[in-house]
Amino acid sequence: MKKLALGILPCFGLLPMAKAIAEEVAPANLDSVEVVAVTPLQFGGVDINKIPAHVQTATAEKLQESQALSLADYMNRYLGSVNVNDAQNNPLQPDIQYRGFSASPLMGLPQGLATYVNGIRFNEPFGDMVNWDLIPNGAIDNMSLQPASNPAFGLNALGGSISINTKTGFSAPGHSFEAQGGSWDRHSEEVTSGWNDGTWGYFLDFKYFNEKGWRAHSPSEAKQGFGTLSWRGVKSSLDLSIAGTDNTLRGNGALPQQMLAYGRDQIFTHPDITRNRMLLVSLDGDTWLNDHNQLSGTLYYRRNKISTYNGDGSEFAPCSGDPTALCNGDDEALQALGGGGIQADDAFEGGTINTSSTLQQSFGFALQDAIDHKVFGRNNHLIGGASFDHGNARYHADTELGALTGDRGVAAGGVLLQDSHVRLTAETDHYGLFLTDTLNLADKLDVTVSGRYNQSHVKLRDHFGEDLNGSHSYDRFNPAAGLTYAFMPELTFYGNYSESSRIPTPMELSCADPSAPCKLPNAFVSDPPLKQVVANTWETGFRGRLSRLLEGYVDWNAGFFHTINNNDIIFQSSGSVIGNSGYFANVGQTQRQGAELGLSGKFYERWRWSANYSYIDATFQTPFLSSSPNNPAADADGNIRVDVGDRIPGIPAHQFKFSSDVDILPQLTLGFDMNYNSSQALRGDEANLTGKLPGFVVFNLRSEYRFNQHVTLFGRVNNLFDREYANFGTWGNTGEVLDGVNAGLNDMNARFVGVGAPRAAWIGVRLTM
Repeated sequence: MKKLALGILPCFGLLPMAKAIAEEVAPANLDSVEVVAVTPLQFGGVDINKIPAHVQTATAEKLQESQALSLADYMNRYLGSVNVNDAQNNPLQPDIQYRGFSASPLMGLPQGLATYVNGIRFNEPFGDMVNWDLIPNGAIDNMSLQPASNPAFGLNALGGSISINTKTGFSAPGHSFEAQGGSWDRHSEEVTSGWNDGTWGYFLDFKYFNEKGWRAHSPSEAKQGFGTLSWRGVKSSLDLSIAGTDNTLRGNGALPQQMLAYGRDQIFTHPDITRNRMLLVSLDGDTWLNDHNQLSGTLYYRRNKISTYNGDGSEFAPCSGDPTALCNGDDEALQALGGGGIQADDAFEGGTINTSSTLQQSFGFALQDAIDHKVFGRNNHLIGGASFDHGNARYHADTELGALTGDRGVAAGGVLLQDSHVRLTAETDHYGLFLTDTLNLADKLDVTVSGRYNQSHVKLRDHFGEDLNGSHSYDRFNPAAGLTYAFMPELTFYGNYSESSRIPTPMELSCADPSAPCKLPNAFVSDPPLKQVVANTWETGFRGRLSRLLEGYVDWNAGFFHTINNNDIIFQSSGSVIGNSGYFANVGQTQRQGAELGLSGKFYERWRWSANYSYIDATFQTPFLSSSPNNPAADADGNIRVDVGDRIPGIPAHQFKFSSDVDILPQLTLGFDMNYNSSQALRGDEANLTGKLPGFVVFNLRSEYRFNQHVTLFGRVNNLFDREYANFGTWGNTGEVLDGVNAGLNDMNARFVGVGAPRAAWIGVRLTM
């Protein structure tokens, strides 16, 4: 964040008496004003106190002090109303939720948070997912999490937006090397270097991460690189950035609850490999046309290839009418590529290898003009702009029959299933026009109005038939209006109303036929149209700063929010192994409302602390019949009836976080944080008919010793009390295991849980110059 210091300079004069008087007067403390971008571009920001919502921010210094593994890890531990689940069970692939809206790498989850890096839309073109492993932690200069449906941030900002700004040689000059290691053979090394001469500058960040993982067959490796070449003129600036990643991540997912008796490090099936290879090139800059008019823009190209290789259980067994042939759970004969049924004595049984390759290329630009001018003698900040994003995705997927091995792996059998053979190309074009204006109506009153017009086109081309061919268009204007009133520095009121929307993704459009369910992330079927999701949000509250308390201050906030999603889209399970087969459907209205309380402060210049409590009431508001065959309370047709008021699965109602850091000595800092999540309904139990996933509390410990300004030793312990917990749950089908490990598993109504990591510790050293 750019900090603008506003204050009164000490008076001074040429006369000796005036000079003596000035020397006796203590210099005034400068008040800092935090400026936050209110559009995707990181220019033309607004004083955070004038934004009619509770905005949460983080800086590079806070990320470093927290020793967070990633930005997602930091958000989970410190930001209010944010929680993480371990559906993937990989530390670099968390499923982030904010106020019950997701920003997740999981294909098929409804993505309700817009994510931007340097003004570039970071939601993937094919499924709007957010791959957190592609954002190098050491390259982040600052981030802001803005709530509500701010329309200026475009599509997917249903619950909020995440805006990330990276470092340059001007914002982060200096050089450092950091290395750490510890539990699970995890180690990482990172080198950063920044420099400038006032006109030219550069910043480089390279990081290597490797671990064996705490669960069986779960090693991961990540290689991340980022660089920026910068130029600064008198009135203009330019930044040319390039980022690349080559990450191979294993996350073996949820575990049948009955397998916990064999140890929490068990896995249901393996391998489960995701490889992300990304290249991003961007150019952004700004110029002051005059003292009150700032023109800025960004241009980018992004290429990301995501490859997956997943070993899963299967329901394939000899057909009841022909024991020499294989059938699925509905006793339908399986078809191999080339036609014909698969013979039971010619193929492996018991498992499948699901592979996919998604090559996504996108490019786009955004241009905006920020103008400060007077309106009837009052200060006014106006921003207007336009954006264009084009995405092209080439999606390949196959399912190969295989057999379970003794360690729950899946050995390939060489037979590809015809129904799961997908060759699909998707093109997306998003156009946007946005406007936001903040007017100081009175000395203490600021009013903000904004709006954005979105137009999107989605084209699907099937390269293995014609069923997936389609063309879809969506458009909408989303408005917003709000105000802040500063009664005094200790008390400010804010309130706003806003609308935002997201369109069905190409992946959802290709899997929307209830008569022909698809198997994520593999088979897609014909594409009946889905309606776009529209969010209407009200938010109001109070905030302020209490100064001169114990030689420090306390910042506080208290607010209420209410969001209605219209035509919400959810995934309806058809009940295959682990419940990953089904289709997407509009289910009417859903609601997310709640209250937030926050406190943070600094005492005696050496004690920093924060506390956040959130209550989130996430419910369905339209009754519907949900397909959930793996739910033990389902009817004979595998359906459960969802009524108004039933809680949305996977969202804990209560969250409480506390953190504290104390400088025991000038060189030594000790800190800890705790995170409490209450119980939550399981996915597949939208009607809340079965027992919830229990709540849990986790404590983490950290410390840092600074030998001097160049050498720092640090360490942390996660899950200090070795709490056994699960933060994700779903109803699924284990299939049948006749021999090998865990023989006898045969449960179509199995409770799967995403287990949390046990106690672990790491130690590291940081060298700076």
